[in-house]
Amino acid sequence: MMNYVTLNNRVKMPLEGFGVFQIPDANVCENAVLDAIRSGYRLIDTAAAYMNEEAVGKAIAKSGVAREELFIVTKLWVQDAGYEQAKKAFYASLEKLGLDYLDLYLIHQPMGDYYGAWRAMEELYKEGKIRAIGVCNFYPAALTDFCETVDIVPAINQIELHPFFTQEKAIENMKEYGVTSMAWGPLAEGKYGIFTNEVLTSIGSKYGKTPAQVALKWNVQRGAVIIPKSTHIERMEQNIDIWDFELTDDEMNEISKLDLGRSEIVDHSDPAFVKMLHALKIHK
Repeated sequence: MMNYVTLNNRVKMPLEGFGVFQIPDANVCENAVLDAIRSGYRLIDTAAAYMNEEAVGKAIAKSGVAREELFIVTKLWVQDAGYEQAKKAFYASLEKLGLDYLDLYLIHQPMGDYYGAWRAMEELYKEGKIRAIGVCNFYPAALTDFCETVDIVPAINQIELHPFFTQEKAIENMKEYGVTSMAWGPLAEGKYGIFTNEVLTSIGSKYGKTPAQVALKWNVQRGAVIIPKSTHIERMEQNIDIWDFELTDDEMNEISKLDLGRSEIVDHSDPAFVKMLHALKIHK
């Protein structure tokens, strides 16, 4: 049975969803989203920069699941940061997804004129075009400045969260402003030997669960929304089968000790990485 979190604007959001990052092939993506929905997922997370919004939209249309039962998330790319650009990009995403409204719209990176973009998103939210608005990859200083400046505080901050990069201070900072954490890469993109880790394996053996299931459960017990990705239906079914056990406080702490205190996936403080994101154009 899926659990939910209530966001700071009282919208209910599933604590687990399906992510489609790095599934650019249209047919593969469409089939994966269809399989995910059939497996019980109701939250689908995509982004303009993933170049697969149309495939996600086709799967939604074919699923036969009522729109109000689904929670659809997409993101504004760096290229479209700015008031006018954000409005245009939002409607472009909506059209590709074949939807009348979004459940959650996120600023993908704290880069470019994201304050201008946020003003546009606030207006779209007030117009009822978006049920909730949020951000991604806002580290504590950036999120603090943002929350102290804007009219509507973000409902979500989607950041890298997994047992090897726990970001406890970032989560505490979010809680101060009533922002819900959302984990991208909750399985660390398969790095760090996460699927064979001794700590996760040992804890999992007590519950008849895999290391991946333990890692996912650890995150949701911290209150983070998770969006694991897979193109294999067996793995999708495993990933969503985490609601029949509970980790103890000692087990939660043991898992948290795996933290390396840094990311080995991306470095948002690296100027070269920032330049690369600015250079990534998703349309003319």
